[in-house]
Amino acid sequence: MTSQIPVRNVYYMLSYAFRSLREQQYRRLATEPFDNIADLCAAILIQGMSTQIKRGLCRDYVSHTDELASPRGRIEISRTVRTASLSRKRIICTIDDFTVDSKPNRIIKSTMLLLVRADINRSRRSRLWELLACLSDVRRIDLRRADWHMRYDRNNETYRMLIGICRLVVNGLLQGSQSGKTLLMDFLDDQQLHQLYEKFLFEYYAQEWRDAVKVTHHRIPWMIDEDGSSCAECLPVMQPDVVLDDGHDVLIIDAKYYTHAMRRHFDGYKLHSANLYQMFTYVKNKSVQLSGEGPERMVSGMLMYAKTDEERQPRGEFLMNGNLIAVTAVDLSRDFSDIAHCLDEVVARFFPDAVSRGKKTR
Repeated sequence: MTSQIPVRNVYYMLSYAFRSLREQQYRRLATEPFDNIADLCAAILIQGMSTQIKRGLCRDYVSHTDELASPRGRIEISRTVRTASLSRKRIICTIDDFTVDSKPNRIIKSTMLLLVRADINRSRRSRLWELLACLSDVRRIDLRRADWHMRYDRNNETYRMLIGICRLVVNGLLQGSQSGKTLLMDFLDDQQLHQLYEKFLFEYYAQEWRDAVKVTHHRIPWMIDEDGSSCAECLPVMQPDVVLDDGHDVLIIDAKYYTHAMRRHFDGYKLHSANLYQMFTYVKNKSVQLSGEGPERMVSGMLMYAKTDEERQPRGEFLMNGNLIAVTAVDLSRDFSDIAHCLDEVVARFFPDAVSRGKKTR
């Protein structure tokens, strides 16, 4: 299985995945002890909502229909006639109220109510109850049916990270069947950690090395012959996790987070063949694409696995038909400075000139 990731490292990964966590108000969290990931998420929501309440809660127009004594909003004539409201000297109207009882606030309140029943620090539980008192005008919803699709603008951009943390909490906490308390099971399953690992890798390079290399995750087109394809739209999308480009060389990185990083084959271990096929396809198609755009450039690939606690780890370099494909494993259980050093070494290995330009200065 994958090496146990310390809660503090999860915080650092989240701080790259959600850039707002790197703001001054959250920095003290990096030095606080946390019992588990639920405790960490509670601390983030406490800090975020404390600030949000001071700024003012997000408001939105929410429609509701009532039978009123005087017209207000949009008059529902057909419903008024059908229900004989006029005989009671009433009229049915639909009103759009500009209220704090909006979808983002409902999700956050419901998530906080979930967290107060989880295995978190007592002082944080008390602080959550204090903040919940400020959300008395916000309704609770069933988070299993929550609509997580949001439209963000400059008025509610600060909610983006908070909703992301809420979704992490909702997916990670399960309802106990006996005591009624919320139990912390495998808070982050492999799929969630894989998504976090992918986003962390991209954001790390995008934030730390943006002054030295161009960091993208653009799609790679299939280099097919115009007269040799009858169903090009049937081909799968080639979407690598990270593409580093210094103008001369290109490195395509794909993050891999598995319970078993290598496949047991008789008495030995083998790399996952599908991963190698995938990377080989990325590299070859990117090479052909660049060959038609100017001078020859070297395109390399790297499969970056999260290290497991198994005896054998995926490591090696293979020169395949003129392109280098490397395989490495990142130990997410180490101190975060060691993780950062491991990621920086990748840049030093493939882009030595970029190192002279240095990482982004803070």
